Amino acid sequence: MHGISWKKRSSQAGLSLLLLCAVGLAGCTQGASSIQESQALAASHPRDELVLAVGTEPEGGFDPTTGWGQYGSPLFQSTLLKRDAKLHLVNDLATDHSVSEDGLTWTILLRDDVKFSDGEPLTAEDVKFTFETAASSGSVIDLTNMAGVQAPDSTTVVFTLKSPQSTFISILTTLGIVPEHAYGSDYAEHPVGSGPYKLVQWDKGQQAIVEANEQYYGQKSTFRKLTFLYLDEDAAFAAAQAGSVDIAAIPAAFSKQKVSGMTLESVKTVDNRGIMFPMQPVGGTSADGFPAGNDVTSDLAIRQAVNVAIDRNALVEGVLEGHGRPAYSVSDDLPWGNPDAVFADADVQEAKRILTAGGWTDTDGDGVVEKNGMDAEFNLLYFAGDLTRQSIALAAADMAAQAGIKINVEGKSREETKKQAYANAVLFGWGSHDPLETYNLYSSTHKGEGYYNVGLYSNPAVDSWMQQALQATSEEEALPFWQKAEWDGTTGFSYQGDAPWAWLVNIDHLYLVKDGLNIGEQQIHPHGHGWPVTSNLEEWSWDDSSK
Repeated sequence: MHGISWKKRSSQAGLSLLLLCAVGLAGCTQGASSIQESQALAASHPRDELVLAVGTEPEGGFDPTTGWGQYGSPLFQSTLLKRDAKLHLVNDLATDHSVSEDGLTWTILLRDDVKFSDGEPLTAEDVKFTFETAASSGSVIDLTNMAGVQAPDSTTVVFTLKSPQSTFISILTTLGIVPEHAYGSDYAEHPVGSGPYKLVQWDKGQQAIVEANEQYYGQKSTFRKLTFLYLDEDAAFAAAQAGSVDIAAIPAAFSKQKVSGMTLESVKTVDNRGIMFPMQPVGGTSADGFPAGNDVTSDLAIRQAVNVAIDRNALVEGVLEGHGRPAYSVSDDLPWGNPDAVFADADVQEAKRILTAGGWTDTDGDGVVEKNGMDAEFNLLYFAGDLTRQSIALAAADMAAQAGIKINVEGKSREETKKQAYANAVLFGWGSHDPLETYNLYSSTHKGEGYYNVGLYSNPAVDSWMQQALQATSEEEALPFWQKAEWDGTTGFSYQGDAPWAWLVNIDHLYLVKDGLNIGEQQIHPHGHGWPVTSNLEEWSWDDSSK
């Protein structure tokens, strides 16, 4: 470590937002309140109501067919299946499901006692409508392999696939069902669903107020009303300090600061951060015409040296204040991850050995290795304004410099990042309960699609293993194929193989929770979009001692 301390670059400027802590409880912008007034206001709401600042506002609203609920519970809608705290499949709307021997026909049997929040019954026709609408929306929900969906009767749905797809099960656990009779152009703002809650008020940019759905067929929550405040991390922490929220998501930078009346809850995640490397030499262009390729990062020795030089435990302790764990893949601790892909890091000498073997040496003594007259220097982009990504990027650059690799860290807008990502390394964040994300990130068929595979990685062996995983008829059958795509003993997308990424850390999701509020057993959380902490709201309760 050479005495270097990698600490998060944080800003306290946002703490001035203490004055905003009453926003949402009053549903207003009428001006600042004192801390004492905010605490009194928070204490005044009934025990069956909660005020939460746990995530960002969904830009596209609350329509599952365009992506709402993909990174957490859709809340207002129900899904056919869902995953419990251990990520095991359990029924939701479905009472049973089966897959034909050839993997092409999926049959779902539905409950017959489900009603939407407007009192109308939910039937197989609504399921059919939902999947057909999602398939035609062009959204993040990939239903291109669905040949058709039929509703032979009110409680039976039959999906026909073009080819076997083991990951189709994940779509059944995340796509909330919408009502055909109440679906229109304004559905995203006025959702009707069969989930445990219904939206009653959405003040854009400020808050959403939801109430229990009296028609809900499942286990009822203790809490009748929830107010979600849309606050950034600084403002959420300020609101927690002021006592105006019952639960607040906070960054690691604030985790050491005690807040009276609240307890810090740390939730394990696969919300990872990693460096994506451009894999092609300079001279190419992306499908949309942007420059592609990087002569430094396209060299395997550079990518492997960066991977092995970085001290992931130091990143966790220094940047994340201990709230996280090292990342070695996009799917650490998930069933389809390959434990053999884990490797020893924080080894600068090994990084130097790899570079030397690859023809990289420091001939001019400036501390940066060269090869064929080219310095081992490249840019690392991150989304400007994200302090955690900035801190991780700067710390990783410091670590790589010890091995002789110069990384220039630059914050860019998302728009600029998308344009420059084909030619520059980027610090991205991913993490999903669906192995299809692995396919999207590493498959040659997804090169340059949105933020998928912008490094333009391609390996026929990896493609073959992943294709076999997709064409398996069950999740279990697919697992060894996903693992071999990562590393099969000869090649793969892991560090030991092509190393198209340097995965760095999995970031714990941190919540300040009011003393006495029990948020139940949480799933391992996916990437931080949506409100994953709410996936088990029916388990939340006040401890008896707090009443």
